[in-house]
Order: sequence, then structure tokens, then C-alpha cells
Amino acid sequence: MKHLVLLFLVMGCVAATTVFAQDTLPRFSVNNVGNNRIIIGWVNGLGAMRQISIQRSFDSTQGYKTILSVADPNAAQNGFADTKAPSDHMYYRLFYVLGNGTYYFTPARKPYFDTARVTATGARPGDTLSKKAVAKDSAIIKNPGFVPSFYVYTNNAGDVYINLPDADKKKYNLKFFDEANNLLFDIKDIKETGLTLDKTNFYHAGWFWFELYNEDKLVERHKFYVARVVNYVK
Repeated sequence: MKHLVLLFLVMGCVAATTVFAQDTLPRFSVNNVGNNRIIIGWVNGLGAMRQISIQRSFDSTQGYKTILSVADPNAAQNGFADTKAPSDHMYYRLFYVLGNGTYYFTPARKPYFDTARVTATGARPGDTLSKKAVAKDSAIIKNPGFVPSFYVYTNNAGDVYINLPDADKKKYNLKFFDEANNLLFDIKDIKETGLTLDKTNFYHAGWFWFELYNEDKLVERHKFYVARVVNYVK
């Protein structure tokens, strides 16, 4: 997985921060961010490509239909938001053709549900929290009405994922604020279509706000929840 290092000025201090993107082909990520939105993303580390297509099926082995062939298969990072899936239990795979004409299908993947919509503990589907962890953490959010942003949301590791599929065509700037609306840091002129910010950048668990701008125009102001680390029953 590709790692990028950015320096953020946070509350007057310069902090070194590791930023890394989606899984590298043939691996790819599939995240359910709610409101019938499935985000498929990947990094091309395989070199020249002739074609990359996203395919979807009700079955993991057959019945696949191509829902998109990306315009620029040679982009270093790419992604797509599937808003027309008939179910959030569909299977996805990528079909890609290398520069020499060799073609491959990736293994199928199902969407991972973004648990930040349901809990603030960082729990993952199927995990069982210890009684001690639950007793210490009273911040379990039972807020099924909350719909995460399409652009900035927490991923399955509890880190903050930035999804900007058209970043190469825009001039995106992001500002992050704490719950009291104090500016924490900003990221300017983002060209990566997908980035992940480690949750340690936000110093504590809780709600945070962001403002996404295209040049000077506000695209969205929304919030996300950063969960504290808890211990799981193995």
C-alpha cells in the first residue's frame, strides 16, 4: 500500500502524518457509506493499463455485469460511487487489461458497512465488545438517522477516508474543525482521488466537522465521528 507523508500544522505545532490510499491492484476496497452508496476504490501499481472495468453481480462467481469502464485506466488512484445497486449485498470485482494485452479478474468482494453510522466504539460487524470496554465507553451512538458524507467518512479501521473521485479535474481544499468549530488543520489542492488520514491526527474521540471547497466555493460542510480504541473479545 502506498504511503504518503504530509506535514500538518495543528494548533500551532507541526506534526508528521502518514497518509495512505486504497488497496493496490489486484486488491481494491468496497465500502458501504449508507444512503445506497457503495464506494469502490483502488491504486494502480501494475503499470500501463488498457482497460479497467467495475463489475457487479448477485453471485460471487457468475452473472457479472459491467457497470463502468473508467475513463483513465492509467490513473494512479481511482474510484467510483455506485448509487444504483439493487442491494447492499452485491458482489463486486474488477476486470483489467494490462498494456501487453493480458487480462485478469480480481477476486470478488462484498461491501463493508461503515460502522461509524451506528457506533462510536469502532466495533466491526461480528465483533463482540467486552463488558469492561462497554462499561468504560458510554458513547455508543444509537443514531440510525445519521447519513455519512459521500466525501469524508470513517472507514473499517476507524480512520478518516477522503473520497474525491474527480480530484484530478477539480481544485479541492479541505478544512477540519473540532466540535467547537476551532480550525485544526487544512489540506490544500488535493489531487488524489482517495486518501486515508490516521485517526491520531484528531487527538481524541468525538465528533469533528469538515468543510470541502472547490477553489473558493463550498461543496459541503458535514461531520464524522472518530472512535476511541477499545479492546475486543477474541
